[in-house]
This record gives sequence, C-alpha cells and structure tokens, in this order.
Amino acid sequence: MSPTSAEHVSSLFLCRADDVIFPRQGFGRGAKQPFPSLGTFISTLSQRRDAGGRGLAGGMTGGLSSTHWLRHGRELPPICSDVRQKQRLSIDTLPPEVKAPFPSDPVIPLRTKTTKEFQEDMERAVQSGDWREVREFYLTTFDSFIEINAAFKREANGSFNTIDDSGVNAKFVNAVYDALLGTPQDIQKSVLKGIINSLLREWKGPRTKDDLRAYFILVQNPQYSSTSTYVIYAHLLRQIAALSEADHHFLVHWLKKLTARRFRQLVERLLQFISTRLFPAEPDELPPLAKCSWWIPSATKVLSLFNAANSVSSTPIMPFTDFYNITLEHIDFMEEYRTWQNYGNSNRFSFCQFPFILSTVVKKAIIQKDSEQQMISQARQSLVNKVSRRQRVDMNLLFLNIKVRRAQLLSDSLDELTRKRCDLKKKLRVTFVGEAGLDMGGLTKEWFLLLVRQIFHTDYGMFTYMKDSRCHWFSSWKCDNYSEFQLVGTLMGLAVYNSIALDIHFPLYCYRKLLTPPTAPCDQNGLVGMATATLDDLQQIMPELAHGLRELLSYEGNVEEDFYLTFQVFQEEMGVVKSHNLKPGGDKIPVTKQNRKEYVQLYVDFLLNKSIYKQFAAFYHGFHSVCASDALMLLRPEEVEMLVCGSPELDMSALQKAAQYEGYSKTETTVRCFWEVVLAFPLELQKKLLHFATGSDRVPVGGMADLNFKISKIDVPTDWLPISHTCFNQICLPMYRTRKELKHKLTIAISNAEGFGLE
Repeated sequence: MSPTSAEHVSSLFLCRADDVIFPRQGFGRGAKQPFPSLGTFISTLSQRRDAGGRGLAGGMTGGLSSTHWLRHGRELPPICSDVRQKQRLSIDTLPPEVKAPFPSDPVIPLRTKTTKEFQEDMERAVQSGDWREVREFYLTTFDSFIEINAAFKREANGSFNTIDDSGVNAKFVNAVYDALLGTPQDIQKSVLKGIINSLLREWKGPRTKDDLRAYFILVQNPQYSSTSTYVIYAHLLRQIAALSEADHHFLVHWLKKLTARRFRQLVERLLQFISTRLFPAEPDELPPLAKCSWWIPSATKVLSLFNAANSVSSTPIMPFTDFYNITLEHIDFMEEYRTWQNYGNSNRFSFCQFPFILSTVVKKAIIQKDSEQQMISQARQSLVNKVSRRQRVDMNLLFLNIKVRRAQLLSDSLDELTRKRCDLKKKLRVTFVGEAGLDMGGLTKEWFLLLVRQIFHTDYGMFTYMKDSRCHWFSSWKCDNYSEFQLVGTLMGLAVYNSIALDIHFPLYCYRKLLTPPTAPCDQNGLVGMATATLDDLQQIMPELAHGLRELLSYEGNVEEDFYLTFQVFQEEMGVVKSHNLKPGGDKIPVTKQNRKEYVQLYVDFLLNKSIYKQFAAFYHGFHSVCASDALMLLRPEEVEMLVCGSPELDMSALQKAAQYEGYSKTETTVRCFWEVVLAFPLELQKKLLHFATGSDRVPVGGMADLNFKISKIDVPTDWLPISHTCFNQICLPMYRTRKELKHKLTIAISNAEGFGLE
C-alpha cells in the first residue's frame, strides 16, 4: 500500500488532547512523519474547513470540525483510581448484581437489516465491485454508540438490563466483523473514524446499558490486531477499564456468553497488545512509552474482565494457563514484585496486581528470589549474632543442617526440624550418618524422596490413600500431638523454598486450603484452611460418595422415608465407628426434600474441613513456617501444586534437545545409542532414569530444559555401570560399544539407585 497522504492521515487515529497521536502510515508501511501537535492538527482542520472540506479527510458523515474538536478535545478519563491494590486483583468471585441508577436511554433509530440481508449485500458487492451499499452500512453503523445499538441490538428500544442477556444480536455482530477485513480500505478507515467519533462523543458521565453494549461490541473489532490501530484500541480499553464495578459486572457476564473461538481471539489480541507495547518490533512503531504509560494498565484491567468471565463460566472457556503472557518472563519481574509490595494501596501499577497474567515460570522465579533474599538475611543475622558475642564463626551456621540415620529417618528428621525451627529459612544441607557424601543438592533430593515415601505409606496411618481418585487425604483420627502433620507441611515448604519437586498426590482442594488464607494469620488461633467445600471438591477425593450425595439431591421420591437419614454421620477412626452431629441436635433432625441441600453442604464441609481441622492446621502452619511470603498471594492452587510436585509428564525428546555434553558429541555412537534406548524405555524406566540422574522423577516448572541435563564421558572399562552426579543432574557413561550393552548396563544402574558412598 502506498504511504498515507496528508489529506486523510487524521482520519485514521484517535487523538489525545495533551499530545495528539496519529500513525505515520495506513495499514501498510510508508514514509515516516513526526507526530503532529494539537496546534498543527487544529490548524490543518481549519484550512480544510476554509477550503470547503468536510472536517476529517475522507468525507465522513458527522466528521469533527475544529470547534467540535476543541469542545471534545480533552484528555480522556483516567483509569479508575482503585485499580491498584496489594491483594491479588482477580475478579474470581463477583459481588451481587449492583442496582445502580442509570440515566434513561435515548430513543434508538429503527434499523431493520438482518444478517442474511447483510451477507447478500456483501456477496453482491464482491461480485459486482459496487461497494456503495456496504460502505453506507458501515459508515452509518459505527458513527455513534446509538447507531451501534440500532444495528446490533435485537430490539432497538428494549431495556435488556440484566447480566444474563446483553440484548446483542451476536450472529449479526460476528457476520459484520468477519466481513470487515475483506472490504476495501476506505470502508475499514471509515469504521475507525466512526469509532474515534464515538469514543470522543460518548463520554458524558454515567454509562447507560446501551453504552455498555457499544463497548461490548467495539472491543470485538478485528481491526485491533494491526499495530496501526493501537492508538484507537488503547483509548477504547482505557474507557472500558475506567467503567464502574457495576458496569464491569455486566461486561464479565456478557463476555462469558461469547463463543469459545471469539473469546480466545479477544484474549490473544489483548496479550499481543501488551507484548507489543512492551517490546515493539521497531522503536518508533508506536508512540513513546512515556506519553502513553496508561496503555498497559488499561489493557491488563480489561484482560482481567476476560479472566473473570472465564472463572465464573460453569466450564472454563479456555485453560487459565492461556492467560499467561510469556513476554513478561523477559521483564524485571522482581521490580514489579517490589512495587507491588511497597505501594500496596496507591495507584502505582504492577503486573503482580493481576497475577493471572504471570506464568508459573515467573511466579516460581519470584518465590525463589524472595526465598534467596530471606536465606541471605537469615544467614547474615546468624553471622552478626556470633560476631557481636565474639564467638568463633562456624560456616555451618549459614545452613539448615539436617543429619539423619536411614534406619530412623522419620524420627530423626522430625527431631532435627523441631530443634532447628529458627533455621528453616537457611539453605538446606542433608547428611546421612555413616555415608561419605557431600551434599551439593543430590543428598537433599534423596532425603525428600525417602521421607515422602515413608510418610505416605498406608501402614503409617497419617494419610489415607483413596483408590478411586488415586490421591492421599488426611486421616481423621484424633491424637494429642499433630507434630508429624506439621513435619509434612514443613517438608512441603522446604521443597518449594529449595526448588525440589516432590512425588506427592494431594487433590487440588488441598492446595486451595493451603491458600486459605495465602499468608498465615498473626493470631495462632485464627482459622486456617477452611476453604468453601463443594460436591465438586468431594468428587476429587471421594467420587463414589459424591455421586451418592448428588443422587440424594436429585431424588424425586420421599427423601425422609426412603433414605431415613438424620443430620448425624458416622466415621471410622482407628477401627472404631463414631457418630458426629452436623448441627446441634442433628441426630433428631430428619433429612427431607426441603433441607437436603443443607445436609449435603454440612456433610461435605465436615468431611473436608471440620473432621480434619487439627491435622490440616498443623500441616498449614508447617508449610507457612517456611513459605511465609507475599509471593504466595500470586498463586492459584494449581500453581502451588506445580511448584510442590513439578510435572509427572515426561518428555524425553525435549530432554534430548536440551541435553549438554562433556567429552562426547551428540553424534557419537554411545550418545546415539543412549537416546535410542531411553526413548524406547517404558514410562517407569524413564522415571527411574530421571531419578538416577537428577534425584527426582518429577519435571520442574519450566520443563525439561530447566534441568540442565548433562551427559559426560568417563574413562573406565566398559564393564562399569553408568555413574550419576545428582547434584549437577549429570550422568557419566563409559564408551559402550553396542546398543545392547548400553541398555543392559543402564537398566541395572537406574534400577538400583539409592544411597551415597559406603554405609
């Protein structure tokens, strides 16, 4: 496309009163011109008016004159002041519909064009080349918010003031937008000019529902995929972001009614807008960042509405991970984190305010760096205390030193962690008594592995393995001391703190409890872990019981006579069946059709919260005694699970691509045989190989590439087995001559990989 001429450059982009911004070219690339000032713009408009022009170039009906611009040419309203809060800002749970007074809607002109008629107009235009009728439709429709409603509202003057129905003819909107990018350039430009007029003209205080409908329709415009339209898009996002909470509530529920394809397109467009604004392809592709610092906060706030719509949808429209913006892995996210910590209630923007946009990789890095700072601080304080008392400095005081015997692993670990509670935030270092092993990370990994294996063994009784759901849940037996549950929590906290992945199988609900609240209350007696429990949560743990309770809720017969239940339940504890009233006098209250919902809710809450409260509270405080960080407020339960457990899904092809070599090249026979054998291994042997080389069979956040896996040559006879250095994720291979020999030796090595040195 040729460079945009001076006659219509002002028709393309929205202006800002303090420094008017236009593109230098149209939808293609052309000669670059400086951004005009407000004075230059008004002067140009005046010259055109005096020359008999029609306001904005291109002859748009209802174009802006210079006096019109002076009247409306003010700074568009700023993003709302409460956009920045210290707590995680995510509209996961929306308030009840707010009944705010709205000014009466203006009378909307009657437009009768149907989807079919529009499509027929498009077909005729494509075949004949005569676009006049289509041009007139687009010119009229996007001229104002009133015209947008006239075209797309199902009933022109219907109220449609509910969250359940936007009143928008979605099929017609989709047809008009799907056709737009296939129309001639002058039609596309006329739509953008109309949007400019609409955004400037329509800001007159409180929003009506028709205004919300117009915003809802305009944000779906596919033209915003082009960077040449980003100035207009930014101002649209700014106005949407500045709407009231009640208006956002409506938009969230309207957005969740979009088709999955359309919804995803809009989310991806917003993510691309943020990425491009952060890292433009060319330095002068967009206006200077200093003059449009509000672009990213506005876009992120609007993206949060889509995230909220996804959350409140009965079934998520798209995975929450698709809201991650991986571009943010390349910014100074620790600066974002510090801003979020230091400016809790101010208007200072930080991406940490909208954690749904941060990937698990970023959140893990924040937690790791935050942990490192706490470790350094703890070690420095210990050092200062020693020096101030003029005591001899022992470098061991910089570490959390755990010394255990394999035969008494659990009791020794419990004693060590209890005795060294003040050192939990130091770097962990493990020693197995009687073994010659210096812990550079490998011994720590094995300590975690063996301890978890022992704690979760069914014979130990702390946790019950649920065969139907293949997960562990807390045993409800009562005891005088819950310190071992605190040990498990501490162990999980240490794993996150020291970046170790554990082979633990808790249901997702456990991690939601762990974040309730996300930071431990100052009052030790404060309630913790009491997350709202639903039948869906019970389904994760006890699917058969959940199914039975659902049948009770849907039963059409006489509930009281046929089920003969009361608000009393029975539970087996250490072989003894005990009864529990779900409410005072529950044993005398029958379950009926009228109160069965209450019964189910109380029963689920009893099973998942009250019956295990002391066990889980000890577990919770153990975890938070190590991971006491604001960074936990950024996490979803699924992300906590990923940090604790890593990923069980192994991709050995990805490991092969990321592998490093020392003494070998990737084309040598031994290396080629190694990968042929490993890729052909069943999953169980692949896990054993990963455990043999790294000390864990779990994949860390970030994938196989984060393992820094290395294959090294070792100059020993080929009758030797492979050797590993789990501290460095390294496997050492003799120069085996054949694939068969390598497979035999490797299988023996990975199947007998436990212990360091001599016992």
